Amino acid sequence: MSPQRSNRANLLEGALRCLQRLPPERVTARAITEESGANLASIAYHFGSKDELVTEAVILGLDRWLEQVGDALADVAHEDPATRYRRAGAAIEATRREHEGLARNFVSALARAQHEPRVRELLAEGFRKTRADVAALLGLGSDEVGEDAAGLVHAQFTGLLLQTLLDPGLAIEGERMEAAQVRLLRVLPSQPRGRS
Repeated sequence: MSPQRSNRANLLEGALRCLQRLPPERVTARAITEESGANLASIAYHFGSKDELVTEAVILGLDRWLEQVGDALADVAHEDPATRYRRAGAAIEATRREHEGLARNFVSALARAQHEPRVRELLAEGFRKTRADVAALLGLGSDEVGEDAAGLVHAQFTGLLLQTLLDPGLAIEGERMEAAQVRLLRVLPSQPRGRS
């Protein structure tokens, strides 16, 4: 017999299901409790507020999406970072539509973070963790430069995700992505100015 999931875990899973299928304005405390089978008071008890629960669910969903991308890279785990990077881009694009609801709610959480310190703190911690995870996944190194490179990759992912929510035609993928990156590397100096 498997152990029962905790009320907290049920709330997170219920919130995540709501995030995947509902627009941000319809992800209410009542919708989450109906989806999870929990009661309204349990949200405040376990998370402090509905917004904190939703933010934790967004982070959980994004972490699971990254795991999905990692699974797609399993057969190239020992390849060079460039190969892993290309494969990761293809995996993200292949799963992007599946996670559109999550992405919309991520944008909503980012907007709330400007006014809610706890939401901002949760998202910032999520970004810090993701940098280390992306650095490991792509073989960029565990030092500061590797995590900075992972931060740039994550910023590219986040920026393109936001753009494709507005218009799927703004996606840059496959050969277009590679051509754009080659162009950037050609026009940017290989050594930062002011350093020798």
